[in-house]
Amino acid sequence: MEPFDDDLAQFAAVGAPPLPANRHEGVTEHDGAQIWHAACGARGNRVPVVLLHGGLGHSGNWGHQVPALVGDGHYVVTIDSRGHGRSTRDARPYSYELMASDVRAVMDELQIERAALIGWSDGACTALMLAMQSPERVAGAFYFGCNMDPSGAKRFEATPVIDRCFARHVKDYAQLSATPDQFDAFVAAVSTMQKTEPNCSAEQLAQIRVPVTIVQSEHDEFIRREHAQYLARTIPGAQWMLLEGVSHFAPLQRPAQFNRAVQAFLARINA
Repeated sequence: MEPFDDDLAQFAAVGAPPLPANRHEGVTEHDGAQIWHAACGARGNRVPVVLLHGGLGHSGNWGHQVPALVGDGHYVVTIDSRGHGRSTRDARPYSYELMASDVRAVMDELQIERAALIGWSDGACTALMLAMQSPERVAGAFYFGCNMDPSGAKRFEATPVIDRCFARHVKDYAQLSATPDQFDAFVAAVSTMQKTEPNCSAEQLAQIRVPVTIVQSEHDEFIRREHAQYLARTIPGAQWMLLEGVSHFAPLQRPAQFNRAVQAFLARINA
């Protein structure tokens, strides 16, 4: 039977499973910040995979995905976004464009010419920004649970699942961050970005020329399904996928189901 954590009780209590112990960790100095990253698996003929987590989270939230991807023979890189997890930031406001440039800097340091980007929520916005900025570096983008303009977001309503996820973020930030006493300021800065960005027009989306899969959860708490469908219609060649029975936290709730969606995307990229 596949493991389920639909109410995130397990995640709230202990977090996601730890990343593989044999990972190679590093820090990339870039544009006023130190960007933490880790690599797992061996390089081969397949396109490297870069995992980009959601807002307020960190690389450890991919604990269900990294072992599965490495087991399938992928070289996998996880990155703590600027100011998240072990990464630092300067005093500038957050922006998805800035975080996309951080991803490119990590790829440069690891000598990754092109990568398949798996983005979750804020990480998806970052992935598509990079696809627009530097399409030659992106083999494809898996876009899960995010919007490309403010109209795509639902009105926020707290739920027990969201509260449990937030409680986990509080604990992880205190444990991992170089500024553990600044969580409230961190949340305020990220929230400002989320309320005002991204602002991609239909014309900009239509210029994306890398393979894209738009993935929406049946019960997403934050993103309107119509908006995700709009993205799938507007980005040339984009594929649409609906994950049934899960919400914005699908990688944690039903990891096997989410991993199958990622595997289908990567099979398309590596075909």
